[in-house]
Amino acid sequence: EAQPTTAQPTETATAPVTSPVATEPATTAPTLPPVTQPPVTQPPATQPHAPVQPSGSSFAIHFIDVGQADAALVLCDGKAMLIDGGNAADSNLMYTYLKKQGITHLDYVIGTHAHEDHIGGIAGALNYATAGKVYCPVTSYNTKAFQNFVKAAQNRGCSITVPKVGESFSLGSANCKILAVNTESDPNNTSIVLRITYGSTSFLFTGDAEREVEQVLLDKGSTLKSTVLKVGHHGSATSTSYPFLREVAPAYAVISVGKGNTYGHPTEGTLSRLRDAEAKTFRTDMQGDIICTSNGKTVSFTVSRNKDADVFGGIGPNSTQSQTPAPAPEATPAPQGRDYVLNNNSKLFHYPTCYSAKKISDKNRQDYTGTREELLAKGYSPCGNCDP
Repeated sequence: EAQPTTAQPTETATAPVTSPVATEPATTAPTLPPVTQPPVTQPPATQPHAPVQPSGSSFAIHFIDVGQADAALVLCDGKAMLIDGGNAADSNLMYTYLKKQGITHLDYVIGTHAHEDHIGGIAGALNYATAGKVYCPVTSYNTKAFQNFVKAAQNRGCSITVPKVGESFSLGSANCKILAVNTESDPNNTSIVLRITYGSTSFLFTGDAEREVEQVLLDKGSTLKSTVLKVGHHGSATSTSYPFLREVAPAYAVISVGKGNTYGHPTEGTLSRLRDAEAKTFRTDMQGDIICTSNGKTVSFTVSRNKDADVFGGIGPNSTQSQTPAPAPEATPAPQGRDYVLNNNSKLFHYPTCYSAKKISDKNRQDYTGTREELLAKGYSPCGNCDP
């Protein structure tokens, strides 16, 4: 798989600032009135300043293509932080990626929540790199992937720490602040929400947090406005609500999602909202690894393939934003259904590949082909791990 290069950025935009910084007035333009005061060489003392980055400072985020999962490597001034690590099957990929980047120590590791597609591959990363501090919303979760995550951290001399809302820490000259954690009991809504600021640019990570968490953040008046939004829950319909998106007002958005995934991510509604917000959007399913760099004032992006992808439609079976009119209702084929595994004891339904489905005893297990709606009508509930 192609790896990111140091080629010139393909997209550049000025990050939002609260007010312009004054520049020295020209002294040679013939139309200016006579200068009666000494030229101003510094901005007025009352004018706000964007943080000045130290000489030689650098900042980059690698959104690693781990399919239908999440992984991001944040680098600043020689410091490194890993936010999620993909599925357990991505362990070798994470090991190799860190090795190629020369990252032998992770100052911070954040598992945004306990689902395998976020923490499964962290064990592979920790097999290569040492770690400083490891964050997660919970310290125990009954899956093999989570147990391997805990064991890998322990092997590096780390225990899992549950952060507190409002906690801040530095990564080089970047500042990281925890905005939410364990907002609700549902695993997705336990997600750590993290905002990173570097100079006047900012980056918001929301894990799989859904609308309930977004509303809590809005109600609390949390600072959400960000240059780049890591789109929540792989572009699910249950995240990236209009009120939340209006407050974040991102210039750019990144969706970590697998090509042709069975969830239908990213959904048409989410893509439509991002398009309405005029956020320049990138997708790992179409563009592979995505690297965002910042100089403290502007951000730029490079992708490992398909830089001109039409992320809002027309490419691949996962496209949901076709510009052609939808067929009339009578022409729409009836749902054909798909395969599920039912637990007739717990009344949960799973995808056949779900780890929990494989543990169901024969007496409680039932294979089923049909639609999700049919199962909900029969009183079954979706598994919290595979989210069918």
